[in-house]
Amino acid sequence: MHAETLLNELRKRQLETDTRRQFLKTCTTGLGSFFMADHLAGAAKAGPQHDPGNPLSSLSPQFNPKVKRVIYLHMIGAPSQLELFDYKPELEKLDGKPCPAEFLEGKRFAFIQGTPNMMGPQAKFQQHGDSGAWISDRLPHLAKHADDLCFIKTMNTDQFNHGPAQLMVQTGNAQIGYPSIGSWVTWGMGTENSDMPGFMVLLSGGRIPRVGKALWSAGFLPSVYQGVQCRSVGDPVLNVSNPAGTNREIRRKALDTLNKLNQSTFNEFGDPETLTRIAQYEMAFRMQTAVPEVMSIEEEPESIQEMYGTDPGRESFANNCLLARRLAERGVRYIQLFDWGWDSHGASKGEALNEGFLDKCEQVDKPISALLTDLKQRGMLEDTLVIWSGEFGRTPMRENRGGQEMALKGRDHNPDAFTLWMAGAGVKGGTTYGETDPIGYNAALNPVQVNDFHATLLHLLGFDHRKLTIPFQGLQQKLTGVNHAEIVKGILA
Repeated sequence: MHAETLLNELRKRQLETDTRRQFLKTCTTGLGSFFMADHLAGAAKAGPQHDPGNPLSSLSPQFNPKVKRVIYLHMIGAPSQLELFDYKPELEKLDGKPCPAEFLEGKRFAFIQGTPNMMGPQAKFQQHGDSGAWISDRLPHLAKHADDLCFIKTMNTDQFNHGPAQLMVQTGNAQIGYPSIGSWVTWGMGTENSDMPGFMVLLSGGRIPRVGKALWSAGFLPSVYQGVQCRSVGDPVLNVSNPAGTNREIRRKALDTLNKLNQSTFNEFGDPETLTRIAQYEMAFRMQTAVPEVMSIEEEPESIQEMYGTDPGRESFANNCLLARRLAERGVRYIQLFDWGWDSHGASKGEALNEGFLDKCEQVDKPISALLTDLKQRGMLEDTLVIWSGEFGRTPMRENRGGQEMALKGRDHNPDAFTLWMAGAGVKGGTTYGETDPIGYNAALNPVQVNDFHATLLHLLGFDHRKLTIPFQGLQQKLTGVNHAEIVKGILA
């Protein structure tokens, strides 16, 4: 006991004689810990601040947004801009002639070998609307909306294979594991409808994209912000129906018990993810009523069904366009449509510009036109942004696998120039931005990188792309990545 009292006395004297300089010198490790804890806490608070019990609560963005919701139409496989929107009379003159060597030097192709022949447009073009936009006869219904469309003709990417290029367009990174645009947007803004997810995904074309759910993943954001895939057959969302022998009352009692257990866990450990889990279970319960109602397109008037060309009960792009309007109408923040089947190499009839490509154009032309008309007549195009794109463009040369001319007509991948268009809130309708060279091969005026497009999209939604960030793996991660990105001001209304 005497030894313990003596030890305490010595400690007291030591503290009394220590100067501030000595304290700082001997406690640098501890002070560093204090600094890092405070720094990381500040970084964690830099992003959107949702109520942990309601992670999809509607938030105001960083500044006044032009766009409240987005409908993105991604044509999986990369449709040829040279047969749709980028008219090149000079290419028409070169049709069938051997490709000049300077067009091949230093270029990397997926399938072209040796010296391919040039190939002129495989469609007839005409100018439409007061804007005089060039649109081919493959999309006669969409052409009626020429003055609503804002074209970017000079999109380019550093990826020339489908999977990485699709990831680049949808997540800003060619690697799997990064959040999709829809996840960033719902993290930043939440949803306007607490009974529905903020980000929903609709598929058509008979296949899912090559990299699958990575295109609508939340990546390193909380999982509640990932896209929810809807289905055309069976339950519209997996497990939205109660299993056999379970009714809504039983589900409610089971959920109440589960919530008590989760609340007890939160009280003990204080992990906010536990509150998020409770909120997700509650939303799932509400979705059991809300989702089947919104997915019932057969309730729409016959005139609307005819306008879209729908086929209720089956998978179709037309059905998904009508569903997109219904989801937007009910406050879903980000609606992503993927349509498979646009790869036009000419290796088979389904991939040929003079066969399968024609079918794909016919499948989407009327529904996209109907979607724009429907949104406009409901006054929704004023705060909804519709986007259309592939993941890259196609070559002005005809594909020649094995160095031989193929029986069917197709084009190889071209990451250096493709067309993306937007319509609706925040953009100038009847505008064409950028210009490709005389054969549609490279961007000649005002090139736009994918991350520039992402910066512009976030700007329209009310965010500075440099400030919508989250700490992960030692970086303040953002949709536009670490490279410089510019807002494309020339398209802004």
